[in-house]
Amino acid sequence: MTTTDLTPAELDQPYDGLPPTATADFNRDGFAHLSGVLSPETIAKYEPTITSEVIRLNTQHLPLEKRDTYGKAFLQVTNLWQQNDLVKELVFSRRLAGIAAQLLGVHAVRLYHDQALYKEPGGGITPWHADQYYWPLSSDRCVTVWLPLQETPREMGPLAFARGSHNFAFGRDLPISDESEEELKKAVARQNFEEVVEPFALGDASFHRGWTFHHAGPNHAAEPRRVMTIIYLDADIRAAEPVNKPQQADLAGWMPGTQPGEVPQSPLNPVLYDARG
Repeated sequence: MTTTDLTPAELDQPYDGLPPTATADFNRDGFAHLSGVLSPETIAKYEPTITSEVIRLNTQHLPLEKRDTYGKAFLQVTNLWQQNDLVKELVFSRRLAGIAAQLLGVHAVRLYHDQALYKEPGGGITPWHADQYYWPLSSDRCVTVWLPLQETPREMGPLAFARGSHNFAFGRDLPISDESEEELKKAVARQNFEEVVEPFALGDASFHRGWTFHHAGPNHAAEPRRVMTIIYLDADIRAAEPVNKPQQADLAGWMPGTQPGEVPQSPLNPVLYDARG
């Protein structure tokens, strides 16, 4: 029996927890924290494999005290779906992709890439930032699902969002850094953006737009904060001319063969959900 034969049915079934106003709310707030997106049983099926792949593929071997702020924030391993068929089942979930499409208000979404983000015990802050600084895209129709693989109380550093900040242009030229933490922390306070930080129950997930400013606190727990993320693009989005070196790297690495102005249709960017069938 293959791993596909054992795929939990809920991965491909619609999520019924979105209110009728979900798209409008997401457009207003720039994020959504959803309950019961996946069952604890489904999380339990995939967490051990994701964790073992992070351990196998991790390239960060410096002790925490010798790393910079970015290095202390998390261990980061990308595109696990290419490394492991079981992880691919989760990354290609129609349920998760369908939520992303509904929140964005688009018919279909394609994959940009996935990232496992593991904040070690004693790991530091994730500085304030907006993800789309790194992405050479023609519009803001992109969204990340942040799926914790354990209950995530405040002491573990759950993701926190500045409500409505995706419409704020200041700070979009800042990579994740000490500077982004300092400048955006002041800007969020100055603009009176509400900072929303909540614990995550097992099976909860958040979705946030590419330009939504967010950050996370340190991990004071004795175990790693284990999180799987998947980035989705409006299926009709086009690549844009890179404006910085990270965007140049992303264009080549995550949308290989795609030129600015083209829809990314590489083997790395399959359509994961299309409401039209």
